[in-house]
Amino acid sequence: MTEEHYGTPPSTLLDVARAAGVSASTVSRILNGTARVSEKKRLAVLSAIEKMNFVPNQMAQSLKSGHSMTIGIVVQDIASPFFDETLRGIDEGLKGTGYTSVIVSGHWDAAEEAERIQLLLARKVDGIILLSGRISDDTVIKFSQRRPIVSTGRDIHTKTALGFKIDNEYGARLAVNHLIDLGHRRIAFVSGPPNNNDACERLNGYTQALQQAGIAIDDKLITEGDFHEACGVLAVDQLLSNRQQFTAIFAANDLSAYGVRLGLYRKGIRVPEDISLIGFDDLPGSAYTAPPLTTIHQPIYDIGRVAIHALLALIHGKAIQADVPPLELVARETTRQLRG
Repeated sequence: MTEEHYGTPPSTLLDVARAAGVSASTVSRILNGTARVSEKKRLAVLSAIEKMNFVPNQMAQSLKSGHSMTIGIVVQDIASPFFDETLRGIDEGLKGTGYTSVIVSGHWDAAEEAERIQLLLARKVDGIILLSGRISDDTVIKFSQRRPIVSTGRDIHTKTALGFKIDNEYGARLAVNHLIDLGHRRIAFVSGPPNNNDACERLNGYTQALQQAGIAIDDKLITEGDFHEACGVLAVDQLLSNRQQFTAIFAANDLSAYGVRLGLYRKGIRVPEDISLIGFDDLPGSAYTAPPLTTIHQPIYDIGRVAIHALLALIHGKAIQADVPPLELVARETTRQLRG
């Protein structure tokens, strides 16, 4: 707002109409994109709006259109760089749409997720993006009967709900096969939470890759983690205290890999000279660790953009496209050829 507008009453739709020499209904239709008027008249209205610093009453427009122009987003951990990158993709996808977002956290708790979704529905959001989570697919579908929902980490496709997921097993096989190709056979694995679908699928991919290579699975090389940095440090302590022999570690996500790197450093073990290390996610910071982390690139940012575009399509009854780029191996400097 320019200085001359401070302390002055806001301009109304009628003020703009008078200044442009058109009816108030014409201004309204130009604002919502439904007017069929000459370019000269449209430009006159837009010029009057700019000069008078007119701001449409969003609440009144919402009541009239039946849309709140608000999107609800349920994340699991607001502090996580994984969800932060996904939210960045959603925010980019919202630009120019007129929609704003309301973000809440489910904290990996099904009851809390359901409560947060109820809260968003009470606020009359036009749709909801559920980033992973613990509630069942049936519950997601039930909520979607009230407002459209797009959820990541699920395989759902109804008229009001869409779920899409990455191929975690394939990504884990990529990681383990990379280590096997480098000559590693004793490969430790830092898993995620046992009740997390992504974690279970990555564990499956780890075991599949070993079996396909004819390598026996040693349960003593598998340590349970929680997708946070501290679990990586603890995993190194556990593996070494149990006197396990290994030449490489696959961490189920990059945050765990950061912890593994620290745990190895504290023990005087070099990466990759002594132990090769690979993660999963390719968080923005993974290219700047010391040394830069080899990892499986998950298109986190793109997932956010795909999710919001799919949700807006659901809201407006348009065809849905949810094509997410595939997972890829990003070989950096924490893995190397095993030397005899």
